[in-house]
Amino acid sequence: MLINADFNRVAVVTPDDHLWTPSPQAGVERIMLDRIGGEVARATSLVRYAPDSEFPVHEHERGEEILVLSGAFSEGARHYPAGWYMRNPPGSSHQPSSRPGALIFVKLRQMPADERVPVRVDSNDPRQWSRADGRDVCPLYSGPHEVVSLQRIDAGQRVLPGAPDGAEILVVDGLLKWDDRHYPRSTWIRLPPGRTANMVAGDAGVTVYLKTGHLVAGTLPAAPDAA
Repeated sequence: MLINADFNRVAVVTPDDHLWTPSPQAGVERIMLDRIGGEVARATSLVRYAPDSEFPVHEHERGEEILVLSGAFSEGARHYPAGWYMRNPPGSSHQPSSRPGALIFVKLRQMPADERVPVRVDSNDPRQWSRADGRDVCPLYSGPHEVVSLQRIDAGQRVLPGAPDGAEILVVDGLLKWDDRHYPRSTWIRLPPGRTANMVAGDAGVTVYLKTGHLVAGTLPAAPDAA
């Protein structure tokens, strides 16, 4: 299965494009944002857990990255409400579930094989945030190949003030303006290296998940054949 699998192209998925599809586990559905592979895939998704749903214990060969967007997500006896960020490195295992239900942003099989340290960041903690250049920034992860943060950007401020080597954005709250279009909460955008974009925060500001550095040559899967 190939969904937004050409990383040389701009990819945009808005709420109007959302199509919920069932997972192998009852009560768990996903919106596939990008994907290379079948049920075991390099994938970026929005995943929705119904109340009292769970997956069996399983391992992630190439790691898993999670941002909890609403509800509460659990791993065994540990519970993570909206605002928590997690990285489960390659070879780690867990048993995910949700008692009240949850919506999470998930990236699968996209970590380097040598990443070993689990990450847990509670963005609800004000101490995690700092103020600079018209925005509040909560660092989530910084490594050799990627930098991840949550950013609360003031109205009218540029979302990407520089020209990063590609960027991935999820609108967590508020509105993002890009030229003459407006992108609301749950919009996902991927920009390839070399592509600039005149994105600014909407009139009430915008909160975004922002990942940069991971789309440079040598870190991506080979471009799929047109067939």
